[in-house]
Amino acid sequence: MKLLIVIPHYNHLTTLKSVVRRCLAQNPNVAVFDDGSDVSPEAVLKGLPVTLVHFEKNRGKGAILQEAAKWAAERGFSHIVSIDADGQLDPAEYPQFAKAAEENPHALIIGVRKFGPDVPKFSQFGRKFGGFWVHLQTGKTVNDIQSGYRCYPVEILNHIKCFSKRYAFEVEIAVRALWAGFPLAEVPVSVAYPETRVSHFSKLKDNLRLTVLNTHLTVRSMLPIPHRQYYVDPAGQVEKRGYWEALVLNLKTPGNITKNALSAAWGIFCGAIALPGIRQLMLFGGAGWWNLNRILTISFEKFCIGPIVPALCIEVGFFLRYGRFLTEFNLTTLGRQFWQRVWEWVLGSCIVAPLLALCAFLVVWSIGYLVNRGLCAREK
Repeated sequence: MKLLIVIPHYNHLTTLKSVVRRCLAQNPNVAVFDDGSDVSPEAVLKGLPVTLVHFEKNRGKGAILQEAAKWAAERGFSHIVSIDADGQLDPAEYPQFAKAAEENPHALIIGVRKFGPDVPKFSQFGRKFGGFWVHLQTGKTVNDIQSGYRCYPVEILNHIKCFSKRYAFEVEIAVRALWAGFPLAEVPVSVAYPETRVSHFSKLKDNLRLTVLNTHLTVRSMLPIPHRQYYVDPAGQVEKRGYWEALVLNLKTPGNITKNALSAAWGIFCGAIALPGIRQLMLFGGAGWWNLNRILTISFEKFCIGPIVPALCIEVGFFLRYGRFLTEFNLTTLGRQFWQRVWEWVLGSCIVAPLLALCAFLVVWSIGYLVNRGLCAREK
């Protein structure tokens, strides 16, 4: 492994030199990527053994990190450790990232900032709110999705395509890395919020970009389309995994047997429960929050479309009310008594939905178990 410390810089001349010096004390490989600052930092960095890569036009932090990954890969670096130039983060904590990268070389490592009483309320809310959306989109817990102190394997930045170019990039790359199958690790880091700090985060523009991004990622997470997966080959290279190969791997993974069965059960439950409109939110929200197999969830939900399941719910509800089944279907029972049938549909679905979900769970789990055993036996 060969790590490069990358400092994205934009108009932080008062703190840049100190950050660079403290980074050099941890790793001699340091590069400053200047994102079209009003004044070039070349004079400030004069005499320091640091590489300066300057861009004439401001492009955004995400674009800078992607360029840094390409630059690092061309020079034989395996990882980049990004740290902000504003002096809020402590370069002395770099060894934590180096150790975590050595233990898990293909993981995206995020520095979770230790928030104290001096942390702005806006930052505290932003971290919790961002974590909620990431959990909904990936089913994974990320404790500080907005942290700029990170260690990226260059393979993640060079393989995964993102459309965000500014601060929202750090959210998008983490979500897409989790979708792609890359692991994520976290290390605790300290943070300072001096009164004289300069922030280029626009509460209007950047929050709007984050809103658009989270909307896009949430909708994408709900679609029953598999995400592109990656794996590490015997030579240590990251390669794309074919969809059929990903399906076989899913069936061969014992933990996925229960997950697939739960996915089917949740789809059946949401399809059968008599909560029009709300059940769609339940379907997609639950699938995202619990990181279920969306293809199975949505597919099994479709089994409940049509007259059979609603009719079954009405019959069960009618039986609960009157102790007998509805056998007369005429203008009176289906027309004038319409709202009674609706109430029976709601009442009956409270019984039918859990029972159908249980049946779906047992059937899918049994199939998964048998397929898994057959695939493993074939390999032996």
